[in-house]
Amino acid sequence: MEITRIGIITKVTSPHALQTMAKLVPWLRERGISVRIQEEYAHLAREGVTVVPRVEVLKEAQIALVLGGDGTFLSAARLVEDTDQLLLGINLGFLGFLTELSLEEMDDYLGKILAGDYEIEERVRLEARHMRGDDTIGRYQALNDVVIHKGTLARIIDLETFIDGEKVTNHRADGLIVSTPTGCTGYSLAAGGPILEPSLEAIVITPICPHPLSDRPLVVRPERNISVHLVSDPGEVFLTLDGQKGLGLQRGDQIQVRISPNPVRLIRARFRSFYEVLSTKLQWGQR
Repeated sequence: MEITRIGIITKVTSPHALQTMAKLVPWLRERGISVRIQEEYAHLAREGVTVVPRVEVLKEAQIALVLGGDGTFLSAARLVEDTDQLLLGINLGFLGFLTELSLEEMDDYLGKILAGDYEIEERVRLEARHMRGDDTIGRYQALNDVVIHKGTLARIIDLETFIDGEKVTNHRADGLIVSTPTGCTGYSLAAGGPILEPSLEAIVITPICPHPLSDRPLVVRPERNISVHLVSDPGEVFLTLDGQKGLGLQRGDQIQVRISPNPVRLIRARFRSFYEVLSTKLQWGQR
């Protein structure tokens, strides 16, 4: 596919973002690429550069170029929920499991992408439905995880988990994480969950600080339908999507989770494997 249109999403508070944008926009225009950028960078406008609100940056773009950390990448993924656009992350953050390239690698690899030298990897995302009785309160999608967790002063939460209508267990815990393989290196990993290859199709269920030590993480097949019921009402309880979008829950609420029919399509570097990323980011084998 010939690349002629790119939209750029950035973490505007990053000290590197402005410098990178000032270099990147003219670099792309020199190669005949039309560019859409956020309003915060209006001073970079020129022929072939369109300045729009953040929510419109990725419209009509073939590639969404994301400058920032994993949080910025997750916010960009929400903007392409119902499209087949490609995402490529340039890491301006700290850890960056989702952002594919470093700033030092950007120039060389972007040139290869424009020449068609790249691979596409599809990642599953979750679809969550918030039910209160027979009413649907909201429907959401998440690339990393769907989390039910207590507020600052709430006591332990009582939850019931069902898979395909069959009760699996009761959880007495600080909360529950339902994550994708992509999200398993985030909150789920910190809570003791397993690491899965991100290209797998699966769902990981990880309790947060469970009271019974027998309550352990569970990996289930992608076609399963998961339903989590809030049994107790210990105070403030929240539903959080990708650590960014949250809302309050009430006793009796149900959160139904399944694999979304809309995967996320990422551009992957041919020169780096997932295991190399793990070794580097987690500092495996270092003393």
